[in-house]
Amino acid sequence: MESRTATRIFATGIALMLAVYAPPLEAQELHSGEFRAGESAIVHHNLMVPMRDGTLLSTDVYRPAAPGRHPALLIRDPYDNGSDAASWEEGLLWAERGYVYVHQNVRGRFDSEGSWYPYLAEANDSHDTQNWIGRQAWSDGQVGTHGNSYLATTQWKGAEFRSPYLKAMAPRVTPFNYYFDTAYPGGALALGSRIGWASGMGGRTGQAGNPDWDQVLWTMPLLEMGAATGQDNPWWRDFVMHPTYDAYWEVLDSEARLEDFAAASLNIGGWYDVFLDGTLVSYTGMVEKGRTEYARENQKLLIGPWPHASVPNFVYDGIDFGPDATVDFDSLHVKWFDALLKGVDNGYLDEPPVRIFIMGENVWRSENEWPIARTQYTNYYFHSGGNANGSSGDGTLSTDMPGASDPADEFVYDPMEPVPTRGGNLMFGPTPPGPFDRADIAERDDILVFTTPPLEEAVEVTGPITATVYASSSATDTDFTAMLVDVHPDGKEINIADGILRARYHSNPDFTDFELLEPGTVYEFNIDLWATSNLFREGHQIRVEISSSNFPKYDRNPNTGGPVHLETEVQTANQTVYHNARYPSHITLPIIPR
Repeated sequence: MESRTATRIFATGIALMLAVYAPPLEAQELHSGEFRAGESAIVHHNLMVPMRDGTLLSTDVYRPAAPGRHPALLIRDPYDNGSDAASWEEGLLWAERGYVYVHQNVRGRFDSEGSWYPYLAEANDSHDTQNWIGRQAWSDGQVGTHGNSYLATTQWKGAEFRSPYLKAMAPRVTPFNYYFDTAYPGGALALGSRIGWASGMGGRTGQAGNPDWDQVLWTMPLLEMGAATGQDNPWWRDFVMHPTYDAYWEVLDSEARLEDFAAASLNIGGWYDVFLDGTLVSYTGMVEKGRTEYARENQKLLIGPWPHASVPNFVYDGIDFGPDATVDFDSLHVKWFDALLKGVDNGYLDEPPVRIFIMGENVWRSENEWPIARTQYTNYYFHSGGNANGSSGDGTLSTDMPGASDPADEFVYDPMEPVPTRGGNLMFGPTPPGPFDRADIAERDDILVFTTPPLEEAVEVTGPITATVYASSSATDTDFTAMLVDVHPDGKEINIADGILRARYHSNPDFTDFELLEPGTVYEFNIDLWATSNLFREGHQIRVEISSSNFPKYDRNPNTGGPVHLETEVQTANQTVYHNARYPSHITLPIIPR
């Protein structure tokens, strides 16, 4: 054992010396472990790159065969080891374009050393790898990064320490604030996405099983759900055991470090992506708070009608956004990196910084900022005769203020019969993401439905959405949900955006602490539905649905007031939603004049 340890320390030291003292590159000669791939690339697979603590990370390097120094693109990946055909082809393609393509497995995955624990090591390891690249003989001193989802995580975390070599990033569908937009939006656990991901990310290579979701998702206490999937990861239990924004989440919060970031960024997301809010916050935050003028002025935002997927579709459950909804990300990355790393005057940096897809109209539009400056934030108020339960009830929605004596609406939330998730901002796992027809779900009595008359002219809703709900409960803790729906003339009822608020956080918008409810007392609940861009066409109707569950997108609140992750029992909650002059419940829609 001592001999093996000594050998490893010696190898690590040699690797560090080579990294620091690499001689100037006069010609693209082959070194140990390298081989030529056709006429355009020299490849080195499984190069072990040392981190600051001596841990070696498995790295594939594809460099142009042409002599000289080149900009590099770094991809840090927990999902595969780069041996598949797609990774091989991508590496060769970027080498042909004059870039060094570097694909690295993150710590504890595949051939990389160390222990796998999501997120925590990515800042140090990404920074160390960027510096290693910048010191290589084939490097011109410029590093770009790209990749989606966790591969976007490694980009933002890797930008915190501002490596002098990091110039440009292209994070797609990115987490950013790991409490608010990843694990606990509105204070409720993003159950479907988190447990779905956790079930496939155990061990070094992701020994995913085939969970029986009908059984797993009902596991109580919540803390034991990871074990029910066959992947009892310690980090899943850590996620669940930290339901408030505390020191555990502060370490992972990129939003809190906006003033540390100095790189240009092409931010790409989807209206139905589970990390939509992270993409929007990373863009707006960098424009306002980026460390340097270069960073603040070189931010771009692209949002399409997509969920969290590698290859965006344009047809979902009968909703056809048209072929223009797809984007050639590869060509986009070429324009971005050519402009920023090679100084190519291709006009891309001169284009408006924001490009969004308007669903319903199914067109792309460029804007100069986000949110859009010409937005008219408009309150649509809830009305009923006290029977807004289900789509056949008497709930209406309008810009008119409610009357002084308008009756309230009531429903019963039973955690054993929660409103089922159908579509929305999800990742993968037990329920599919995207837009879906939910007409049958809206018939439930535990959903309050408020709908406009058929529109006489089209209404564009583009921007952030919030719902203000005045309500009381018989429980000391419960949830309130809100959903924006586009009702089509043919009867389809398509989910556009949704949100949730765990009631215990009603008075603590930073979610660092909580306050239980006094049963029967009316509270103001502010629900964040994130954002969208949708044209409600003439003849369509704008609808808002209010309830207390959206399962399994979010975990069920047992209504007991105890620690949700430890509860083994549930109770029903009698909910009352008020909409009168004193308690004017409403949704605030960002209307774009047309």
